[in-house]
Amino acid sequence: MTSPERLATLPPPARGVDPVERARPVRRSNAAGVLLTYVVLIAGFLITVGPFVLSVMTALKSPRQFASQSALAPPAPVSFENFAALFGADYSFIAPIAVTAQVVVLVLVGQLVFSVLAAYAFARVDFPFRDGFFWIYLATLMIPQVVTVIPLYTLFSQIGLRNTFWALVLPFLFGSPYAIFLLREYFRSIPQDIIDAARLDGAGTVRILFSIVVPLSRGILATLAIITVVTHWNNFLWPLIITTGPTWQTLTVATSNLQTQYNGNWTLVMAATTIAMAPLLILYAIFQRHIISSIAITGFR
Repeated sequence: MTSPERLATLPPPARGVDPVERARPVRRSNAAGVLLTYVVLIAGFLITVGPFVLSVMTALKSPRQFASQSALAPPAPVSFENFAALFGADYSFIAPIAVTAQVVVLVLVGQLVFSVLAAYAFARVDFPFRDGFFWIYLATLMIPQVVTVIPLYTLFSQIGLRNTFWALVLPFLFGSPYAIFLLREYFRSIPQDIIDAARLDGAGTVRILFSIVVPLSRGILATLAIITVVTHWNNFLWPLIITTGPTWQTLTVATSNLQTQYNGNWTLVMAATTIAMAPLLILYAIFQRHIISSIAITGFR
């Protein structure tokens, strides 16, 4: 039997660590990580959305308000005189909007039709040197647009198309390397069994493309349509170089011309920028479900 003196010298029994105490540091680190994530997201949101909000606020101010108030001050009172001036006789912004809309619609139709045909040929049609031609064509993405401006300008000047509507459209009408690459990769992901079954039923290449492949690719086509519209709605360099005068001015060139050498006309410029942004925001609101679904499909494939 153990004596009381020996019991007094024995070490105390080991005690288990409380699970609640063990979880507290983990919870604190998780909470700090979540807080940091939200701070970064909010900062990114403000940096992204801030310029658009500032543009709208400036557009709703009169030139006197803009000169006398801080740029971050809200418009008080709200003024629509800048928008009225843009559509008045002095600036006549209706023509640039109409020209830009026509260019975008025609380029969009051409991009979708020719990109779909070329992408399906590169994805599903066997012909000699198919992959070599595709990678050579795709390599043109590495050539900056500035490099091709002078040759294109010389070409259109020599054939008499400078300062015409077709000069704005033709360089972008027959597809683009990015569009063909995007659609080719998506077409290759469609199961071959579906196409083989259609061929067994007697469907030809054209019917398979427009009855099976295109309906299955609505999401990626909507994404490509949004990218095309945004790109050519905001196109500035080529319209600035190939057109002169107000006849074939696009929206971006007309907005740039609002700034003179001695006067920035910032309230008018911001009003024009707001008008240019509005159709794109509406278009994204309509097609955002297709864009998100296409991103989800291509991301998990």
